[in-house]
Amino acid sequence: MNAPKPDHPSDSEPMHEPGASDDVASRVAFDRIRYANCWEDSALLIQSLCPAPGKRILSIASAGDNSLHLLSHGAEVVAADLNPAQLACVELRVAAITTMDDDDSLAFLGFSPCQQRAATYASLRQKLSPSARAFWDSHPQIIQQGVIHGGKFEDYFRLFRRRVMPWLHGRRTVDELWQPRDQTAREDFYQRRWNNFRWRLAFRLFFSRWFMGRAGRDPEFFRYVEGSVADRILGRCHYALTQLETHSNPYLRYILTGSFAGAMPDWTRPEVLAGIRRYADRLTLFHGGIEAAARQSQAGFDGFNLSDIFEYLAPQACEHLYGQLLDHARDGARLAYWNMLVPRGCPDTFRDRVTPLEDLSQRCHARDRAFFYSAFRVDECR
Repeated sequence: MNAPKPDHPSDSEPMHEPGASDDVASRVAFDRIRYANCWEDSALLIQSLCPAPGKRILSIASAGDNSLHLLSHGAEVVAADLNPAQLACVELRVAAITTMDDDDSLAFLGFSPCQQRAATYASLRQKLSPSARAFWDSHPQIIQQGVIHGGKFEDYFRLFRRRVMPWLHGRRTVDELWQPRDQTAREDFYQRRWNNFRWRLAFRLFFSRWFMGRAGRDPEFFRYVEGSVADRILGRCHYALTQLETHSNPYLRYILTGSFAGAMPDWTRPEVLAGIRRYADRLTLFHGGIEAAARQSQAGFDGFNLSDIFEYLAPQACEHLYGQLLDHARDGARLAYWNMLVPRGCPDTFRDRVTPLEDLSQRCHARDRAFFYSAFRVDECR
C-alpha cells in the first residue's frame, strides 16, 4: 500500500507474502499492538544507513516511528511487519501527520492532551486501508487514550510505574533524575539515591524472563536467550542512568513517567514531520516477513533496518534469512540491527561478501538511548 498523500487517500491493502521469518508468526500471537512506539533509537539508523533521495530502504515497521524517520530524509522505504496491527499504527501516523499540523497530529497520537480524538479519527478513517480502518474501528479505547499508549509493551511499563516504582522511589527522587548533570554527578546520584536494595530486588523480579514473557514481550522472544535476563538489563540501566544524559532520553522518560514531555522522540521534530509529509508517497507497507518483502522488489535495497529480528530465530534460520536479504542488497548496502539478549552478527558464511563495520557499530551503541540493547551492529556489502 502506498502511504496516502494529504490530498489523495488510498484504500488499497498492504501487500502480503509469507516468508521464512513467518515461522515467528507461527509461534507468537499477533492479535494486538505489541509496540505502540518503536523502542530502538532512530538516530543510530540515520547515522548508519544514511537515508537520502535515490536510496531504497527495507525496514521492519513496528509502530512506524523509525521507518518514517528514514522516509523523512527522502529515501524510498518499504516497511514490513508480520503483525497487521503494527501496520495499522503506521497508517494512522501517516494519515494524522499528512492531514494536520504538527501540534494537532501529535496531540491526536497521544503526545499531549486532546479532547477530540474520536472526532479526529472519524475525519481520518477514510484515508486508511480497509484492514487498518477495521482495526481502529474495533479499538476506539486505544484511539481515545492516544495510540502511542496502546501497546502490550507500553502496558508493561505502565504496570511497572503504578505497582513497582512507588515502592522503589518517591516522585521527588524521580523528578531529580531529570536534572542535567555531568557523568560524575550522574554516577554519584545513582549510587547515593537510586541504586538501593529495593531497586535491585524489584528489578530482578519484574524484569525476569518469566515475568517479561507474560506481561511484556511474548515468551517465544526469549527462546534463544541464555543466562539471567534481569541482570543484563539491570547493567544496561546502570549505563543509561550514568553514562548517558538522563534529562534528554525519551525512552527513559516514557518508561518512568508514561509521557514524552520534556524529551520527545527524534521522529516528532518539526523538520522530520515536514519530511514525512513531503515524501509520504515513497512509503510502501508490506504485510509479511522481511525477506518476502525483499523478494517483491526488483530494484534491491541500499539499507535494511532489521530491529532485533535475528535473536528470535535459531542460528541456522538467521543465516538463511541473512543470505536472502543479501540477495536483494545493492553494492555498498548496509544492514543495521540490534542485539538485546542473544548475540547475533554476520554469519561466517558471508564474510567474503560483507564487512562488519565494528567502529561505527560501537560508536553508535555507545550513545544508544534505547539503553536495554546489548549491541548495535552495522554490516556493509562489498
